[in-house]
Amino acid sequence: MTGMLPRTAAAKAPPGGVEYPVPADSTKEQGRMMGEDGGYGSRSQFESEVRWANPTRTASFTPLQNGYGVITPSGLHYERHHGGIPNIDPARHRLVLHGLVDRPMKYSLADLKRFPTVSRTYFMECSGTTGSEIMKAREPTVQRTHGLVSTSEWTGVPLSALLRQTGLKPEAAWVLAEGADAAVMTRSVPLDKCLSDALVVFAHNGEPTRPEQGYPMGLFLPGGEGKIRIKWLRGLEVSDKPYYTREETSKYTDLITKTGKARMFTFTMEAKSVITFPSGEMKLPGAGFYEITGLAWSGRGKIARVEVSADGGKSWSLAALQDPVLPICQTRFRFPWIWDGTPAVIQSRATDETGYSQPTHLARAFACSLPSCSRSCSRKLSPTRRDIPQSSSLVPRRRSRIFLPLRSPFPRTVPACQRGAASMLEARRSTRRSARPATALISWA
Repeated sequence: MTGMLPRTAAAKAPPGGVEYPVPADSTKEQGRMMGEDGGYGSRSQFESEVRWANPTRTASFTPLQNGYGVITPSGLHYERHHGGIPNIDPARHRLVLHGLVDRPMKYSLADLKRFPTVSRTYFMECSGTTGSEIMKAREPTVQRTHGLVSTSEWTGVPLSALLRQTGLKPEAAWVLAEGADAAVMTRSVPLDKCLSDALVVFAHNGEPTRPEQGYPMGLFLPGGEGKIRIKWLRGLEVSDKPYYTREETSKYTDLITKTGKARMFTFTMEAKSVITFPSGEMKLPGAGFYEITGLAWSGRGKIARVEVSADGGKSWSLAALQDPVLPICQTRFRFPWIWDGTPAVIQSRATDETGYSQPTHLARAFACSLPSCSRSCSRKLSPTRRDIPQSSSLVPRRRSRIFLPLRSPFPRTVPACQRGAASMLEARRSTRRSARPATALISWA
């Protein structure tokens, strides 16, 4: 076709895009007609951001450095699978709610959609985020250090509505959620959380949930580690105790150094932040004005403030928070910076509305040397050298090595290395649960 220039960026369109000829002057030729994309929109052929998959193909990472605002496009939302992505026919799929209930129920997707629904914007984060960066920076980009976190609008039915319909036995205390994937992923969830803000979701960013995010339905627990977000949900069994499944015993526990013990049922993701621009492998054209920007989030509520340092932590200044600032949602921060062209270490630290601030590497190293703290706890913090989140506090607020009743699943724990007294813990106890239960180490805000 005359007057057309070949695309020089790539030989073919990127995933999600369609290759079209490029005219020399777009004002001189009629544009293409609607519907050529089949009725489902595609992105520009010149935009090539994609998720990066790890070598085992069990996780893919969001390109945070290329994002705008806080919402992650559905096609770039991070993934973590234990048995691949199942292909499920929604017409045949059912969710069974049973166990210590008065009326066991079976729900189809159509049944769920008859309930009043809610839409909430939440972040979701894998508990392994920044795991490779615990001791030193290893990965080249923010996508590969922090890309196991994404923010989306989730739509579904409050789990509390389903539990009210079935009714609960007086001894009910936990719920076992089970997925329909090849791993048959199962996790025990405290009943208090299920009755609080848990959702059974079937839509994601305004459209049906994508297969990699749990189509046709999944369990979403705001503020919790991504591993307890059971996708392809097929079963909810109410019990008086947790089930101690493989994924909460041999896997996903926090080893306590020097004691041989491990924390179990640690759920909440602490406050974290990361600078997305400028970040790893980016090249600045020269000295001058730039806007430092990044993301901050906390599983305990809203971000209260973010501070930025451009001199390796010698001085800190408040960054501007971009509206809206929502609870359990990523918040974008911005900070004006004039770079003089010399090497600089830029850092960020976030503080949430509970007063918790991200710790420094030194703080983590000090806390992890104490018997009551675990080095593995730093997997929920942000440790890359080029964008290390800092804090003026000496030790991080981590979960204490104190055993609590299983019937009290939502204590706000205080680290033993910081305050040390079990008497300072306040566990919410249900008046209807009078039997003395077994004990285990648990924590949720």
